[in-house]
Amino acid sequence: MAQDIRKLFKEEPKVSSHKMPKGHEARFLEKLDKEMPIQPGRPLFSFLNIAASVVILIGLSFGAYNYFDKPLENNTTLEKIVEKSPLGDISPQLKKVEDYYLANINLELSEMKVTPDSKEMFDGYLEQLEELNNEYAVLADELSASGPTEQTVNALIDNLKLRLNLLYRLKEKLNELNNEPNELEGTQV
Repeated sequence: MAQDIRKLFKEEPKVSSHKMPKGHEARFLEKLDKEMPIQPGRPLFSFLNIAASVVILIGLSFGAYNYFDKPLENNTTLEKIVEKSPLGDISPQLKKVEDYYLANINLELSEMKVTPDSKEMFDGYLEQLEELNNEYAVLADELSASGPTEQTVNALIDNLKLRLNLLYRLKEKLNELNNEPNELEGTQV
C-alpha cells in the first residue's frame, strides 16, 4: 500500500495561484481565540515564592551563624588566654614559641572529656589556669610598659609551659578517674 510521494504530487492537480480573500487570516485568528482562549501564564517568581526563599535564606544564615559561632565546650578560659601577642611584638621566633604553647593549650583543653564525677576536679584546675592567665596578662602589661627584658620574656614562656604542664596533669587525672570504674567492674565479676 505504500506509494511514492513524488508520484502522488505529479498526478495531483496543481494548486492554483489563487489568493485567499481579504481578512481571511484575521477571521481565522478570531475563531481560534474563541475556541482556545489565551491563558495568562503564571509569573515565574510569584510573591509567595520570593517570600519563602527569603525565609529559607534567613533560617540557613541563622543556623550557620549559630553553628560556627559556638564556643568550645569545657573551656571558659580559652577565650581569655591571650587577646594580644606580647611575645610576637618582640620577635617572630618568640611569636612562634608563644603560638606553639597556645596551640597545645587549646588542643589539650578541647580534648578534655569531663564527666559529672570529674567536674569538681576540672573546675579546680580551671581556676588555677585562670590565675596563670591573669598572671600572664600582668606580665604582658609589664612587658609593654617597661620594654622587653630577659626576665619578663622568660617569665612569659615559663607561664605558658606551666599552663601546658597543668593541663597534662589534668588530662592524666581525668584518665585515671575514667579508668577507675572500669577496673572496679573488672574485679567484681
